[in-house]
Amino acid sequence: MKSINLFKIWLLLSVLWLTAGCCSYIDDDLSDCPPEGQEYELTYELRLVTNITTELSTQLSTATDVNVANALRDHLKNIFTDFAHDVDLSFYDTENAQERLSHDQHVMNASEQSYTLYLPMREYMHLAAANIQDNTVVALSSDDKCPTAQLVTIPEGEETIDSHTTGLFTARYPLKVLEGVSQTFHVRLYMANCAEALVVDPRGHSYKDMKVFATGFASKFHINDSTYTFPEKYPYVRATKVNTGEDEKLCFCAVNFPTTDEEGMRTVVEVPFDENESETVFWQFYVYVTNDDGSVTESVLSVRSPNKAGQLRIIGGYMGDDGAIHPKDHTVGVSVTLNWNEGGHHDIDL
Repeated sequence: MKSINLFKIWLLLSVLWLTAGCCSYIDDDLSDCPPEGQEYELTYELRLVTNITTELSTQLSTATDVNVANALRDHLKNIFTDFAHDVDLSFYDTENAQERLSHDQHVMNASEQSYTLYLPMREYMHLAAANIQDNTVVALSSDDKCPTAQLVTIPEGEETIDSHTTGLFTARYPLKVLEGVSQTFHVRLYMANCAEALVVDPRGHSYKDMKVFATGFASKFHINDSTYTFPEKYPYVRATKVNTGEDEKLCFCAVNFPTTDEEGMRTVVEVPFDENESETVFWQFYVYVTNDDGSVTESVLSVRSPNKAGQLRIIGGYMGDDGAIHPKDHTVGVSVTLNWNEGGHHDIDL
């Protein structure tokens, strides 16, 4: 069952009326004068549609997996969360170049907060983004105009990049502020990134080091139409080693933008996730095991189902005597290169 965590920000919008004329201070009849300001309420709801609970319970279901499951859940607690540190609010013109007319940023550190903004009476396209400030590898870019506002992986063009450090949430909402009418606006923010985890049982194999990279993901997210841009050459996302304590099993986790899906680039999840298998390879794990003799074994695990926003995918496997990683899921393809360091063709910083 998919879980939905709700997070609400209460925003009071006071509208500053703009009129062509002004009222006389000595006119006894002030009935035609507009009020100096009128409060409007906007409700922001951080809506997390995720499979994390189901994925952990199905992929790490045995008694020997409990420690790894708990460690992975703790590792991702700041990614799949109903808590926002910061929120960025932009209000755009709906005509011409759709330039930004108003912009506010707030540090929240709470699950509920109130703000007061002053906006002229008119129509707006409202874009919101949460948890940007503490994400060291994603930036809000080109947001002076509505059509170009996007979340961008930084630095751009790098072959190897770090994982996202926060769960990113965005919303787009057409907003029409009317005169003299009590209005309530409800804005839902949806998650824009996802995560993948590789859990490996060494089975007693002795090795010096192991590094994991994930690849096949978008590099940009366009907030206005909830679409992703994919680079010509996918970078390698460094998977972070999860602290599993004294457990022998190894766990590595990457957080990034989603893959493509069967229907194109629109992969923001606004309904429960329905995984469809395909012959297409959507994303991959590159695993490099340094053996005791100094040789490096490369294993490439190819996954034939997409990973969408708000989702966690867990791939399980075990290590062979030669350092090769063998996936437990028969639908996950694998190719192995022994002595990779003697003829490796990928320029990955190990």
